[in-house]
Amino acid sequence: MLAKVRKSALAATAMLMVAASSAPSGDGTSPAKPVYSADGVVHVPAFDLPPSGYMSKEAVDVLKHRAVARYPVLKPSKDIAQERLAMEQVVAPMVRAMLARYPVDVVEQAIAGVRTRVFTPKGGATDKQRILIDLHGGAFYACADGCALMESTPIAAIGGWKVISVDYREGPEAVFPAASEDVAAVYRELLKSYKPSQIGIYGCSAGGSLASQVAAWLPTHGLPQAGAIGIFGAGAIRNVAGDSNYLAAYIDGSFPPPPGAKGAAPPPPFRPYFEGADPKDPMVSPAMYPEVLAKFPPTLIVTGTRSPDLSAAVYTHSQLIKAGVPGDLIVGEGMSHCYINIVQLPETQDALQAIVKFFREHLD
Repeated sequence: MLAKVRKSALAATAMLMVAASSAPSGDGTSPAKPVYSADGVVHVPAFDLPPSGYMSKEAVDVLKHRAVARYPVLKPSKDIAQERLAMEQVVAPMVRAMLARYPVDVVEQAIAGVRTRVFTPKGGATDKQRILIDLHGGAFYACADGCALMESTPIAAIGGWKVISVDYREGPEAVFPAASEDVAAVYRELLKSYKPSQIGIYGCSAGGSLASQVAAWLPTHGLPQAGAIGIFGAGAIRNVAGDSNYLAAYIDGSFPPPPGAKGAAPPPPFRPYFEGADPKDPMVSPAMYPEVLAKFPPTLIVTGTRSPDLSAAVYTHSQLIKAGVPGDLIVGEGMSHCYINIVQLPETQDALQAIVKFFREHLD
């Protein structure tokens, strides 16, 4: 009987969806409808997506700029040095804009044998009680310079904090768990001067993923948990199963669709950081393991409605709720991957203020 009820409910839901999709539009015409295959695949008709009415004027201007902009084309290269140089050239204008708005002092320092940069507000007082660790983005192979500057500069300036950006090991020279080990080494050294509850860890894109992996790594390897973490432009799960990987590829276009989809990018021409790693390893995808998430500190997640990481971010947040972990989720309307690095957007300014507020509330 229960099976029949479930089937009836599914049938009713499907009928409602079909009825809704068949309803005429306001001008009396019927829009092109999606077609569902027996395997659940949705064949989506071409459509025009206007700027969201909730986006700022500045964000809409960025979309308009894409109509005339000529961005550098990153051609795959087997030379990792060239790949990294190309990435730095792409983000250079954003770095300059961030540094112009948020002047900081930057000092290179080796901590526990790991290269880091120490960011502090330029000429200003620094919070002596709390410290943050930034884990730069760059797909686990690049952007150690530009992304570190974009991500650390505003948080140091707005929060009045010392921010340690870790130049962790990446591919192709290293593979998982090298980055987690490097961050843990820096963290262990900071514990000599700070309580765990005074240390926050965050990152964007690859750095956001790494922040979640470090939160899983620390208690598993005998280290006390950090006071709070920030997962920006990412989720705590390493797969491409969500809707947003497809939607963002065809709407935003900053990233190709996932492997197996039409137009997917070929595998990288050099050894990836996660080569040989199991994507279901709890130290790689902690969101799949409630017992691992239960040990997470308060967690802030930031993503955008046009970002490929939206699905992973939302899934991670829902799993954290079920695990009883306090935190917040910010979803920028109409925003792309790691939009918090585009300093001129009001949405970015709102997110940066929220990030600072979150760490201020959750670190001792």
